[in-house]
Amino acid sequence: MDTDNRVIIYSTSWCGFCKMAMQYLDQKGVPYVDKDVEQDGEAYHELMKKVGGNYRGVPVIDISGQLILGFDRPRIDAALAAQKA
Repeated sequence: MDTDNRVIIYSTSWCGFCKMAMQYLDQKGVPYVDKDVEQDGEAYHELMKKVGGNYRGVPVIDISGQLILGFDRPRIDAALAAQKA
């Protein structure tokens, strides 16, 4: 997969909405990279840079540079559709 079209989920191990988002992407056949911001300091700093230090929780889903806070199916679907266009 081309790195410009990558989907990244910033998550934690205990986050139920993170697991739901991953299951949703799995069902849609969308490949993604899961980065646990509690276990991976580099992932945490990467997320902080993307959100300008304005961390409000997980999941944060990065679809080709579009950040989606939380498990928001309509926004995920719209970002995936825009990615394919």
